[in-house]
Amino acid sequence: MGKWKIVILILALAGAGYATWRYARNQKTEPKYRFAKVERGDLAQNVTATGTLQPLIVVKVGTQVSGTLQKINVDFNSPVKANEVVAQLDPDLLQAKTSQDRANLARAEANVLKQKASLAEAERTLKRQKELRGQNVISQAELDAAQSAYEVALALVAVAEAEVAQAKAALELSQINLKHATITSPIDGVVVSRDVDVGQTVAASLQSPTLFTIANDLTKMQVHANVDEADIGKVKPQQPVTFTVDAFPEDVFKGQVAQIRLNPTTVQNVVTYTVVIDADNPGAKLLPGLTANVALLVAKRENALKAPNAAMRFQPGPDAVIVAPPAPAGSAGKEAKAESVGKEAKGPPGAGAPREMGKYSRGEGGKGGSGGKWGGGRREASSTVYVALPDGKLKPIKLKP
Repeated sequence: MGKWKIVILILALAGAGYATWRYARNQKTEPKYRFAKVERGDLAQNVTATGTLQPLIVVKVGTQVSGTLQKINVDFNSPVKANEVVAQLDPDLLQAKTSQDRANLARAEANVLKQKASLAEAERTLKRQKELRGQNVISQAELDAAQSAYEVALALVAVAEAEVAQAKAALELSQINLKHATITSPIDGVVVSRDVDVGQTVAASLQSPTLFTIANDLTKMQVHANVDEADIGKVKPQQPVTFTVDAFPEDVFKGQVAQIRLNPTTVQNVVTYTVVIDADNPGAKLLPGLTANVALLVAKRENALKAPNAAMRFQPGPDAVIVAPPAPAGSAGKEAKAESVGKEAKGPPGAGAPREMGKYSRGEGGKGGSGGKWGGGRREASSTVYVALPDGKLKPIKLKP
């Protein structure tokens, strides 16, 4: 008897389950919608890019003479003033060269005196020979020889004076090189890089080696942003810019477009242009070399009618709403009417969409399209949103251009 009770119970449960399954299968699943309010507000279109923070003015300090670094007076992050001594080369060789050139100048000046004395002697001899020739005491050849000797002495004086000028120039060059052994900062700023150490030999024969890199003013920075060629036409000077850096993710920094450089950069067939952005850096919070995530404001619409992107793309099924046929020519832009409505929408009045809402994408007066001018979607002649009526049914509303 107990076995029959168990069998009957199992059959009853199976029958109830089957009946429930048949009932659920025959029921039509009602659509569930998400709703968002259509409201007015400001819309902004941004061009996004990445860039690198750089100081406004950067000077690489080098040396014009070769030698061994005898002393370094600054280090990384050291503040410096213009004409402040930052390093000193060993001056011994340069001082010796200066002394040698000074001695050469003295010898050249003495040689001028010697040649002038020889010129005076040749001049007296020529004068005497002319008198003797007038008395027919000497021949014409002897007079010509005296004349030649005088002219040679005159030329030797000119040569000696040129040697003096040359010696003076050599001495001046040696003195300049000796002065360059003392390396000074050309600007006020902060040392951001030091590339040498005491005892290191630097050679300036081919090009000036870089000893230090000095940034002029870290309270003013520049962002060099790489903007895609598809967006560069929207970017104009003086446009406002906001950017963030990974070092301070909660802070938003502001700037302004200062320059759009015409030289393109091509990497793997991707063409970008460098946009220079000026930005204040109070407290020197931003550091050189940080990566900036840039948003350039290229267009703005105030007090626009806003609907979410998802609502602009939403299309209900044929059993939920039937849209009226296309309006006659000349009536474009008028509100569309619903001929019949089937399924009821669950939720408060608003713009319906079957998924989570995205960002607002367009407003009243914008150009048509599923994403429109503001959302970056496909452009069309017009856009339609579906509004939930008080009775829960959906009604299509065409946005006016």
